[in-house]
Amino acid sequence: MTSSSSPSWSERFVIRDGVRLSCRDWGGSGADVLLLHGLAGHAGEWDDTARLLRDSGHRVVALDQRGHGGSDRNPSDGDVSRAAYVADAVAVIDRLGLDRPVLIGQSLGGSTALLTAAAHPGLPRALVLVEAGPGGANPGVQEQIGGWLRAWPVPFPSRAAAVSYLGGGTDAVGEGWASGLEERADGLWPRFDPEVMVRSLDESATRAFWDEWAAVTCPTLVVLGQGEHGGIIGGEEYAGMALRRPALHGTSIPGTGHDVHLERPGVLHRLIVDFLADGDSASSPAAGPGTA
Repeated sequence: MTSSSSPSWSERFVIRDGVRLSCRDWGGSGADVLLLHGLAGHAGEWDDTARLLRDSGHRVVALDQRGHGGSDRNPSDGDVSRAAYVADAVAVIDRLGLDRPVLIGQSLGGSTALLTAAAHPGLPRALVLVEAGPGGANPGVQEQIGGWLRAWPVPFPSRAAAVSYLGGGTDAVGEGWASGLEERADGLWPRFDPEVMVRSLDESATRAFWDEWAAVTCPTLVVLGQGEHGGIIGGEEYAGMALRRPALHGTSIPGTGHDVHLERPGVLHRLIVDFLADGDSASSPAAGPGTA
């Protein structure tokens, strides 16, 4: 099923085990790309990057992951495990005819991309992780994230109010988050259930994914934030990633935080295109990420 939603992209739906998944299909030709957003995010966060990738010679699809955006908010099977997210990505790749796509994910979407590449080593052409890694057990993450989401002063009375609150002083970030809100008669509301988001973190709260990271075989680029507040991937985690996969390519972008894709979409696009053009012969990785 396809419905026109924008002059630039069309909305496509994939049904997997009764769960409806919404995708923004940007079209284009060349190497396929699947974009995966982070927790409580939405496919529209990738609009600038998607447009740039399409215009530089890629077929691009951005997925609203289960529980998010235009996809089913409360999946009928109740499953928000990491395995369910991975199975959704594989179903979208198969049913939309993506051929060995480049998997690009930010934050929790990066986790989905990483685990998809590990479980299906012949599926992706390459992997790009934006502010994402194997992580480690973080038993406080659900309380922290859940408390933040429940504290949103919803409904937001206006787009400007949402941008101000969600951006934390950065308009590009606020606009990205606000564009995922649903307009109702009484204001703007999130298109997710905070309790579903918290359950999506069950595994992240109790384990790391280092074995899965070591199982990834495709060329991989890691892009990190490097600003006043920094990102979530520290030097120790990145060093562990490079130790287990010496061919890893890493870059940090000064002046950015966790939402690199919203803050510097043009720089991120250039990094991705250069990485894909160089392939396995890309510049030698360093012990720490380089700087864009």
